[in-house]
Amino acid sequence: MIRFKIKELIAEKEFKERRKITLQEVADSACVNRTALSKMMNPSYEYSTTTKAIDSLCHYFGCKVEDVIEYVED
Repeated sequence: MIRFKIKELIAEKEFKERRKITLQEVADSACVNRTALSKMMNPSYEYSTTTKAIDSLCHYFGCKVEDVIEYVED
């Protein structure tokens, strides 16, 4: 199963910048639909996304692909 680590990335960015970051802010800044982000954050949904969305999230958070997604054995 693929797990998205968006919650962790948001929490880390909030800590570094010492401010609250909303899902809408991430969606607007990364040009990724807010509903898609919400589905990515829900592990029971098993959402499938595009490489463009992953690339945009990597750019927004300043991280690598493996920081956004990980493989977890079922």
